[in-house]
Amino acid sequence: MEISGNDIVGEVVADNYKAASVFKAHGIDFCCRGNRSISDVCELNELKVEDLLNELNDKLKETTTGETDYKSWPLDLLADYIENKHHKYVENTIAEIRPYLDKVTRVHGDHHPELHEIKKQFDASAGELTMHMKKEELVLFPFIKKLAMAKKENIQLEKHQFETIENPINMMRHEHDEEGERFRKIAELSNDYNPPSDACNTYRVTYALLKEFEEDLHLHIHLENNILFPGAIQLEKTLLS
Repeated sequence: MEISGNDIVGEVVADNYKAASVFKAHGIDFCCRGNRSISDVCELNELKVEDLLNELNDKLKETTTGETDYKSWPLDLLADYIENKHHKYVENTIAEIRPYLDKVTRVHGDHHPELHEIKKQFDASAGELTMHMKKEELVLFPFIKKLAMAKKENIQLEKHQFETIENPINMMRHEHDEEGERFRKIAELSNDYNPPSDACNTYRVTYALLKEFEEDLHLHIHLENNILFPGAIQLEKTLLS
């Protein structure tokens, strides 16, 4: 199926993750800001719609193996996967990056003052992401699993503390936007994670880890914003209809 300018960026990536590399090459956010049409992002980024559509359609025609179709997964399985893979990755990698970033900032911060702002942004992100993930693990994900169970068992949906699941989801999406903005700043400050010519090995490792962290965060947020959350909203509406 050919993609058109009216298609929504996040939905295109949800249908086929290969499209993510095309959007990323043009600096188009497909996770936190994935709710915009292709025509809108082309106008914002001064791109020709026809050129971007050609790139996307060519990319999606490429034959690849091992592509994971997350959109076909049951919501409870996807929620568990996000928690076990991406949440654990965030927790473990924060603990790995922090000592490196502290050392690099302490040693090189006088000659590269941008490191102080990178550290500030990353520390803020680490704290906020930790609290954000706990809210998902303790409140939102368990309710999504209840929705999935209600559908499987064909039972009536139990009453819950929020008027609709869209309320906590909107809060999570807002927090995703904030983290996306923090990492846009980090990428800009670090020259897109390219260390300066006088960087030591620790400096280079730190930038490599930060880049990997951002790339995982993009997929993490994409899976929630563009697949898990829309699926949960639709499932709740179906069960309550």
